[in-house]
Amino acid sequence: MNEHKPVLLAEVLEGLNIQASGKYVDATFGRGGHSQAILGCLGSEGKLMALDQDPAAVRVAREAGPFQDPRFCIEHANFSQLKALLQDRGWNGKVDGILLDLGVSSPQLDDPDRGFSFLKDGPLDMRMNTEQKMDAATWLNTAKEKEIADVIYEYGEERQSRRIARAIVFDREKTPFTRTLQLSQMIARILPNKEKNKHPATRTFQAIRIFINRELDVLSTVLNDCVDILAPNGRLCVISFHSLEDRIVKQFMDKQSKGDELPANLPIKNDEINVRMRKIGKSIKPNDSEINDNPRARSARLRIAEKIR
Repeated sequence: MNEHKPVLLAEVLEGLNIQASGKYVDATFGRGGHSQAILGCLGSEGKLMALDQDPAAVRVAREAGPFQDPRFCIEHANFSQLKALLQDRGWNGKVDGILLDLGVSSPQLDDPDRGFSFLKDGPLDMRMNTEQKMDAATWLNTAKEKEIADVIYEYGEERQSRRIARAIVFDREKTPFTRTLQLSQMIARILPNKEKNKHPATRTFQAIRIFINRELDVLSTVLNDCVDILAPNGRLCVISFHSLEDRIVKQFMDKQSKGDELPANLPIKNDEINVRMRKIGKSIKPNDSEINDNPRARSARLRIAEKIR
C-alpha cells in the first residue's frame, strides 16, 4: 500500500463512538487509513462497508492484506449511490456510523498521471472515477468562456475568473490544453497579484476538479441520505477541506438540529418540530503536531452529528 496518513484519525474514531458489534460505512475509502482503524475497533460481529469511485483505491482494498477480512467489503461507487447499495444489503436505518472524508487522497495528488497537481506535469485529467467520460481537458477545450468563468468563480472563489477564462479560450485556439503545467503556468503568467504561500492556479484547479466530479452536488445528496441510513444514535462524521464543502456540511447539520422552520408563536410541541440530529461539539481542526507531520491536513475540518430518531 502507498503511504497515506489519514486525517484527524483519533478524532474520527472518537466521533463515530464505535460499538464493537456495529455496522459502519467509510464512504470515501481513499487508501484505507480510516477503514483499517475502524476495523481495529470492531469485534467479530461488527461490519464495515467502504466505497470509492476511484478504481485504483478499490484495487488496493481488494488486494491489501489488512482488508482480507470477512467483516469488510468495498464497492466501486460514488457515495451518491450509498443509499441504494445499503438498501440492497438491508442496512438502511441500521448503520451506527458513517464517515465522509471529502479530500483528494495523497496517492491521487502525488500521481502526475491523475492530473490533480498544478506543480507536476501530467495529463489534464482530474477525474476521481477514471471510467467516466468527461475529463478536465475535454471540458476546458470545448466549454464556452462564460461557463468556464462561472465555474472558476463559483467553485474556486477566484476573483480573477473572467481573466483566466478569457485567456483559456484565447490560448486553446492555437494550442488546446492537454497538460497540467500548461494550464498552471499560463495562470501564473497572467495573474497580476500573487498571494504569499499560495500558487496562483490553486483556486482554478480546485474549481475544475469540483466541477468535473460534481463534488458539491453529490455532497448535498449524500448528506440527506445519511439521515435515513443511520440508526437512532448513529453518528455522521464529515471531514471537509475547503470553505465551500464545510459551509454545506455546517448548514446541513444546523438545519437537521433545528428542525422544520415554522411560524413564530405556533402552538406546537418540541417533539413535533422534526429535529432529526444533534450536533456533537464544534468543528474540529488538526493540532499543530498533525499539521507538522502531514501538511495536507492543515485545512481539514471535522464536523460530527448524531441521529436522534
